[in-house]
Amino acid sequence: MGNKQSSSVWLLEPSMKKDFRKSYEVVRELGKGPSGGTFLITHKTTKRPFACKSFRKCFLTRSDNLVNVRLLVDVMTRLADKGNIVKLHEACEDRRSVNLIMELCRGKELFDWVKDQAHYSEKTAANLFRQIVAVVRDCHSVGVMHRDLKPESFRFLSEEANSPLKAVDFGLSVFFQTGQIFKDPVGTKSYIAPEVILKKYGPEADIWSAGVILYVLLCGYPPFSGEDIYDAIIRGQLDFSKDPWPCVSESAKSLVRKMLQFDPRRRPTASELLENEWLREDGVASDDPLDITILSRMKTFQATNKLKRVALMVIAEKLSEEELKHLKKIFESLDSDQSGKISLEEMKSKLSSTMKEAEIKDLMEAADLDGDGMVDYSEFISGTIDINGIKLEDHFQTAFKYFDHDDSGHITMEELGRALKKYNMGDEESIKEIIAQVDTNNTFRLVVVSNRTEKSTLKNLLL
Repeated sequence: MGNKQSSSVWLLEPSMKKDFRKSYEVVRELGKGPSGGTFLITHKTTKRPFACKSFRKCFLTRSDNLVNVRLLVDVMTRLADKGNIVKLHEACEDRRSVNLIMELCRGKELFDWVKDQAHYSEKTAANLFRQIVAVVRDCHSVGVMHRDLKPESFRFLSEEANSPLKAVDFGLSVFFQTGQIFKDPVGTKSYIAPEVILKKYGPEADIWSAGVILYVLLCGYPPFSGEDIYDAIIRGQLDFSKDPWPCVSESAKSLVRKMLQFDPRRRPTASELLENEWLREDGVASDDPLDITILSRMKTFQATNKLKRVALMVIAEKLSEEELKHLKKIFESLDSDQSGKISLEEMKSKLSSTMKEAEIKDLMEAADLDGDGMVDYSEFISGTIDINGIKLEDHFQTAFKYFDHDDSGHITMEELGRALKKYNMGDEESIKEIIAQVDTNNTFRLVVVSNRTEKSTLKNLLL
């Protein structure tokens, strides 16, 4: 959606002009992103391993993308000495890319680690959450608002038993001053605070997001979900009557209530949270095992999300130019400022005469796959293929054949793993978890069936 950025543009300080390949050797790719990738690298002299997050400048096609990369470097530099935050070793730039050389976290993501625990208790949850709150405290203490706290933002430094938990993703973080009000709605849908939806927020929004993580750590599922998730978040009604909440301590539930208050001024600060009786290292959190169904729910929550994301992207990629023509025209007509992204206001201005506001909001939420409050072209295609005249039923078999690499009529664990890894969404353990949630006959495969009802059931499971 625009001209490629010239490689002669320099984003960082002159002292950071350096080809990192002169000092580091690339071992392998760890993941891909829309503007680059993440690599495992080693220092040629010391042999010390690092992670390198690389941004290819030719894909930074908009001025705000350029600003965001510079901002990310500044934020991570400001946070470099904080214990539970991944350390930026150095930032360097050549004519092709900006590269962030960072501490390598070899451990699992937060929820993947939790799911593997044989003994899981409120004390375990408190020990994990204390480190998350420490990240919020350290960010806020230097004037940084994270804006996208979620379980996927945290990874263990190593696979050792006492490894620290590290915050590894600061892509939406910004600097703030006391009393400053932000209006751009960014973040991940399930975790954003009500004031973010209402476009008038400050650092207290991070406390809400952390509170949602605590809620999931204690019960295995998020507090707000469904088609009207934004309305549910704004209403903010917490239900502690369902299992396992009757067995969760009142101290833990009280902490959740404090963090998930609608009025951000009434939420505790991160420093105050660290003094909470349940959260303190010497606090009252019990070491008695929590209900095992919590881990089961958490597995389902994670597995469904990953499988759904892959299935949508596969179907979107398989659509023909003719099928995409209609959606492309819709996107271009909605993107009135030709920015390459659609805002809710743009949708309202174009569609209010033909659609109800609730329907427009539903359309926006369906398309906004990363929950940042804006919809780019790829998100629009992936998120609206089942809304704007393209029938998923007609394309489901095509998507299934993509997963079914050997055309055997079923998807094996190896084939699903191949698809997940292509989209950087699974290691061996998470692939097993995904299959466990959909493989009801324990054959480690998903069988294609001809009966339409059964096929629809399978489609709904994936999508």
